[in-house]
Amino acid sequence: MKPLFTLLLLCATLHAENFVAAAATGPGGEAPSHRPFWTIQNKVGFGILASLIAADAITTQRGLNQGMREANPLMRPFVTRGAAGEAVGSALGFSAGLGAVYLLHHTHHYKAEHITMGLIVGGESAIVGNNIAAIR
Repeated sequence: MKPLFTLLLLCATLHAENFVAAAATGPGGEAPSHRPFWTIQNKVGFGILASLIAADAITTQRGLNQGMREANPLMRPFVTRGAAGEAVGSALGFSAGLGAVYLLHHTHHYKAEHITMGLIVGGESAIVGNNIAAIR
């Protein structure tokens, strides 16, 4: 229930941002300015995300070798097929995160873009920390 509430709150925030932007420009206002997607902040964020996904892949494979089981049912078919499957699953996860952030950027939700990037990096950090604690 909590993730659903969070998603609804994020959607309401995005719509409110659109409403305020439309009201500020008025009916005949100028088009919103174009901001580049590959800013320093996004480059650093995606670099950190890529390293965290690599750490997740390594710790997951070590955990599987110790007899543990993948907790994520969406990733389970990939990680049980060794390093190649892990690489495909990791690439899919990274591209999903990149796609979500780019979609927010493309629709001019710049604040939500940065918040989402922080949430993705924070979530992946928690997963890596949990994996490290489990394999010790």
